Amino acid sequence: MDRDSVAPDTGALPGPNARKWIEFHSEHAAPSEYSHEFVWDVTAEADGPFVTDVDGNVLLDFTCHIGAAPLGYNNEKIVSKLRAFDLVEPMKVAGQDVYFGAGADPETAAFPGSSHLMERLVDVSDHYGMDTVFLSNSGAEAVENAMKIAHDHRPAAKYAFAFEGSFHGRTLGTLSLTNSKEVYTRHYPEIAGVKTLPFCDCAGDCECGFARDGGSTFRDALAPEGGHVNPEEVAFVIVEPIQGVGGYRFPNREFAAEVGDVCATYDIPLVVDEIQSGVGRTGEMWAADHFPIDPDVIASAKGLRVGATISRAEIFPSERNRLGSTFGGGDLLASMQGAFTLEAIEEHDLLDNATERGRQATELLRDDAPDGVVDVRGLGLMLAVELDAPERRDAVVEAALSRGLLTLGCGEKTIRLLPPLDATEREIEMGVGILREAIEAVAATSTT
Repeated sequence: MDRDSVAPDTGALPGPNARKWIEFHSEHAAPSEYSHEFVWDVTAEADGPFVTDVDGNVLLDFTCHIGAAPLGYNNEKIVSKLRAFDLVEPMKVAGQDVYFGAGADPETAAFPGSSHLMERLVDVSDHYGMDTVFLSNSGAEAVENAMKIAHDHRPAAKYAFAFEGSFHGRTLGTLSLTNSKEVYTRHYPEIAGVKTLPFCDCAGDCECGFARDGGSTFRDALAPEGGHVNPEEVAFVIVEPIQGVGGYRFPNREFAAEVGDVCATYDIPLVVDEIQSGVGRTGEMWAADHFPIDPDVIASAKGLRVGATISRAEIFPSERNRLGSTFGGGDLLASMQGAFTLEAIEEHDLLDNATERGRQATELLRDDAPDGVVDVRGLGLMLAVELDAPERRDAVVEAALSRGLLTLGCGEKTIRLLPPLDATEREIEMGVGILREAIEAVAATSTT
């Protein structure tokens, strides 16, 4: 497959082979959320955003596995380095119970491991004074551990603040902070003390209820400001700098500044959930870098390939065994992939590329936008196209798929686009062109 010339080429989706695989998978798998009836053939050709399914269809993937494959498929920027590594058994070790290395010393190690990954995460977070990392398996675990270290740091605390529209994971702890789809939380017990605030993405005057007489509902909830919550009893505030599942909602700067100022004024730890928005996706290493906030804890995963809770040593517990995870710090392959991803972002100027390609995509989408589009927004390659109705959004996702473009819905009526961080001008033009065709086809159908 030649990435510079390949284009989507599809027949009926799903094809007969895909239907067999889906049926086979469904025999024993618990029901879950599968966005498309698309079955990636891991033995077939793929490169960057281009991928082949089990029926031989070639698709352009602008989902990057919901950001978990930040450079797409079989990208040489990663694969070329992995090829040189002779795989060992076990590839997953009890890495927070057993030390491991690769040779005589860390400086001469041929391949990076979890220790190197933690070092690099500190390097890209040192502007926030962060110097300590706890690795885990997933984004939910990264957030869970953020909650744990914040409570350990403030042992008298019994409250936390989260935001409407948020999604922080599917464990019981993280679901206690999640305020998006009802299906995620129905009937499940919640951690007590979590209070919910509006997430303000209002343009112009605040209409969501967050801003209030020069202050905010957040500030007014605290006892020194007339509320009933003692700030010393707040373990943390958690916010997605850009809401993902909630609809790719981008906060206004006044909201971000107010959250940051209240946390700084009352010394409340600010946890930033960068699971989907981090690791270069927005044109900065962390989406928080775009906004007037100073995180105390960063939760990362997806594009990092592992879960990571990043903070300062004084916030982490000093007591051994207070945190733990059998495989969290011991997935050799995932740690290498994470380290190589961070290397690729730096070596190939992918933050600048994400910024430029994101600008290209938004301009192409906004220029004489098709009927039904009510908003186009984005930072870097974290892009959203909002339609006028959920039904139109769903129809556009299907119409794009039939033309060979993988996209994802989020929120009520929004399509999210996550091209690989090294997307080319050609690929953005092609993907946006297919999406516009899909929107126009759905509009034509709905008016006849």
